[in-house]
Amino acid sequence: MAKTPMQQNTVTPSANALADAARAASKGKGLPPVHLWNPPFCGDLDMRIARDGTWFYEGTPIGRPALARLFSTILKREGDKYFLVTPVEKVGITVDDAPFVAVDFRVAGTGCDQHVTFVTNMGDEALAGPDNALRVERDAESGEPAPYIHIRAGLEALIDRKSFYRLVELGQHAEHDGASWFGIWSAGVFFPIIPSAELA
Repeated sequence: MAKTPMQQNTVTPSANALADAARAASKGKGLPPVHLWNPPFCGDLDMRIARDGTWFYEGTPIGRPALARLFSTILKREGDKYFLVTPVEKVGITVDDAPFVAVDFRVAGTGCDQHVTFVTNMGDEALAGPDNALRVERDAESGEPAPYIHIRAGLEALIDRKSFYRLVELGQHAEHDGASWFGIWSAGVFFPIIPSAELA
């Protein structure tokens, strides 16, 4: 008796096969056009990105930075789920927080004319501005801030602590949604961090 679609076995590709496909897709300049690919879902892969940006495969850290970087180029977000995508397959992976960590930034200009460009642990760069929003979430109990910068196509980077402290040194007070906020200017956009009234 033929299997119904519900009974069909899903073959999950290996990390090596995905890496080979990613290498083939990355031969051109720039990032692979992941947004144009819509292959069938092939199941979940035992791969995880920890909050500190470390990639794990089957519970073991991926020790080769170039391999983790390769996987990061075929990363795609759909809703709250993350996938590694090639032209012919799509596998789900686990992301503890954000898939990238912003480990540094550089600044050009000052005040409302400044441009802040972030660099991730995978070597990506993103200019905070109209296309790449900077946002800060605060823990409801502790008030601890968790700052993020959009990198590309719905993928964000958690801004590491040292970079966030440096960023705060660039902060200014400005009117936002009818109230005074302390935040950051970049590429003509003001990104609020905390209400001015809450600053000690």
